[in-house]
Parts: sequence; C-alpha cells; structure tokens
Amino acid sequence: MMARRPILAFSVLSLLVGASASASAQAGMDHSMHHMGPEIVIPNGALYTKADVEFMQGMIAHHAQAIVMSRLAEKNGANPQVLKLSRKIDQSQVPEIQIMQHWLERYGQFAPDTASWHGMRMDGMLNDEEIAALDKAKGVMFDRLFLVGMIKHHEGALKMVDDLFKVKGAGQEVDANTFANDVVSAQTAEIGIMRGLLAKLPPK
Repeated sequence: MMARRPILAFSVLSLLVGASASASAQAGMDHSMHHMGPEIVIPNGALYTKADVEFMQGMIAHHAQAIVMSRLAEKNGANPQVLKLSRKIDQSQVPEIQIMQHWLERYGQFAPDTASWHGMRMDGMLNDEEIAALDKAKGVMFDRLFLVGMIKHHEGALKMVDDLFKVKGAGQEVDANTFANDVVSAQTAEIGIMRGLLAKLPPK
C-alpha cells in the first residue's frame, strides 16, 4: 500500500500570498493549459488516457482554489449558512485532492501540490482580481461574491468532467470514472444550495 501524504494543512495566507517553487515555475505559462509538469507519457496498454491525467492534474488546482475561497469565509464574516457550506467544501475537497494525487502517483504521473492553482487557470476558476476582491469583502458583500464565484467555480468543474468524457477512451479507468461522477453529483447539489442561499441575501 502506498504511504499516505500528510494532511494538507495549508493556510489561507500561504495560499493567497506565497506560491511554492513548483508553482512559481509556471508563472510564464499559458493559464489555459490543462496540465503542468513533465510531458505526459502513457504506457502501452494503460487503462487510462492522457486526458485522464490532465483532468486529475487540473482538478487538483481547481480544488485548491476552492479551498482558498472557502477558508476566507470565517475571517470575512460570512453568515452561518454560507459558513456551513464553505466548511463542507473545505472538508470534502482536501481529501479529494489527496485521492487525485495518489491516483497520479500510482500511475507514475506528476502530481501537483496545492499551490498549483497559482499557475493554472482551469474552467470556472477566479482570476487574481476576483480572489483579491473576495479577500477584502466583508459580511453580506462577501456572501454574495463567494456564492456567485463558487457557483461559477463549480460549473467550471462540471465542464471539466463533461470535456473529459467527450475524449475518446477517457474517463473509463474505474477510479477516474468514479471520481469524475462523484464530482458531478456533489457539485451539482452544492450549486443548487448556493443558488438558494444567493436568493435569500438582501438586495444590493
């Protein structure tokens, strides 16, 4: 059995301000890229595809930014329902990052760390200005920016899954298939919750 990685106990401050060396190396790269690290080589007879590897690598960055967003809720005075949701997203996506890292390592592929979101911009991810605005917002303004931003974020994740399954042969390896479908189930449900919370906020 592969040794488990340490719990991903990153702080909001370290994620917002300090990218790791591996992320810094990506600074000059195209943010629309769908993979990072060494060139992806798929062995003959493998049950997974290049698209599966790119999906897992990209979703690690995607999840890492969602955790950053979620951890801003407590310090920025989110209302109790938004705070409860943000904690759920945090607590569910940390272990999901570990699942994706373990999957990549099992197949000898590059596994990005949680700082990878600094150098990758996948579908639905917030840009630097949007993250900065969320970091500064307080109370109801934070709630609104968080919900609007996280709905967009989740919709981006759903598109990533949809794009994966459009690639011939991709999404068929059993663990990749299960994970991708779990993302759809969980994030579709959370989008519904967030739209309900957004509708309850006071008008601007």
